Amino acid sequence: MNMMASRGARAVALLALVSMVAACGLPRSGPNKREIFEGSVQKQGDAFVVSVNDRVTRATAVTPVLGFTTAFRNAGLLGSDTIRPGDTLGLTIYENVDDGLLTTEGTNGSVLDEVQVDGAGFIFIPYAGRIRAAGNTPERLRQIITEKLDAQTPDPQVVVRRLAGDGATVSVVGGVGGQGVYPIERPTRTLSGMLAAAGGVSIPPEVAQITVVRGPHRGHIWFQDLYDSPEMDIALRGGDRILVEQDTRAFTALGATGAQSRVPFETQTLSAIEAIAQVGGLNSNLADPTGVFVFRNEPGEIANVVLGRSDLVGAQRMVYVLDLTETNGMFMARDFAIRDDDTVYVTEAPYVQWQKSLRVLTGTAASASSVSNLAN
Repeated sequence: MNMMASRGARAVALLALVSMVAACGLPRSGPNKREIFEGSVQKQGDAFVVSVNDRVTRATAVTPVLGFTTAFRNAGLLGSDTIRPGDTLGLTIYENVDDGLLTTEGTNGSVLDEVQVDGAGFIFIPYAGRIRAAGNTPERLRQIITEKLDAQTPDPQVVVRRLAGDGATVSVVGGVGGQGVYPIERPTRTLSGMLAAAGGVSIPPEVAQITVVRGPHRGHIWFQDLYDSPEMDIALRGGDRILVEQDTRAFTALGATGAQSRVPFETQTLSAIEAIAQVGGLNSNLADPTGVFVFRNEPGEIANVVLGRSDLVGAQRMVYVLDLTETNGMFMARDFAIRDDDTVYVTEAPYVQWQKSLRVLTGTAASASSVSNLAN
C-alpha cells in the first residue's frame, strides 16, 4: 500500500510539475483555442467568435465584382477610317494638263506626304484652301478636295490615304508583352484586340485585372471575363489608358501550417481549404484540425446577418471557427470563402504542449544527472 501511495504521489507531483512548466510559457506558434475563445464578446472580449455552418458560409460569400458601367459597354465602335485631329494624311493630286497648278515639270501628279491634321481638325491644300478633314472618311475628303480644285484645274484626280498618326491612340501599360502607345485601327477597335496588339497579357490570366481609364471615369474587369462575357469587350476611344496588373489581394497564414507568410490569391475566388493547401496544408506534427480560425474585420451589414442582429454599425472583429474533424467539416472549409486581408490561423494540438513540457523536464533531469556525475 505504501508503495502504491508513493507511486500515486509521484504521478501527482509529475503532473503538477508539468503544469508548472507549461504555465511558464513554453515556445509555441500562437494562442491556443481556449485563449482565442477567452477573447470573445461572450466573455467580455472584443471579437465575435462564430462556428462556420451553411448559413454563415452563405452570408459571408462576398467576392469582388468587377465590370464596366453601361457608358463603357454602350459606346459604339469607332469608324476605323474616320479622320481625327492629329492624324497624318498622304495626298496625291493628278491634273489633266501638262502645266498644272501643283505638278512639277515632266509629271502630271503632285504628292503631298504627311499632311498633318491640326488640333481643330483642318488641313491646308494649295489652291483649295483650309479644309476640314476631321470627322470625314478619306473618300469624303477626296470628294471635297476634288470639288475645291475643280474650279482651278480641269478634271483633277485626288487620292487620299490615312497614315498612322496620333489622332486616336490608346496607351497600354502593366503586365503586357509590349507597353506603349497604339493607334486605334480596324483590328484594334476593341479592348481584346488592343491587348493582342500589345503582345497579350504577360501575367497569370487567372488573376489578371484590366483597368480602363477614360477621362474622369474608370472601369475594372477580370481578364477572363473578356471571353466569358463578350459584352465586356468594350469599344475603345482615343485617349483611353489601359492598365493590366495582377490581383493584389492576399491573406496571412499563421500557426501550425506548412508555412507562415502573406500569401497572394492565385484564383478569383479562394476557399479556406484552398488557402490551407496553398501554404502546404496542416503540419501533421503540430496542427489541431479542430482549431482552424479565420480572423477578419467584417462590414457591419454582413456581421448583422451572420449574428442575426441589426444593431451593429461599422466593421466588426469576427473570428470564424472551422472544425475539420466534423462530419461535414471539410465541406464547410471548402465552401467558406477567404477574403482580402484575412488571417488564417491553425492552433497546435494540446498534446504538443504536453510533449514540449516533457522534453523540458527530461532535459532538465538529464542536465541535473550530468552535474551530479561530475560532482562525484
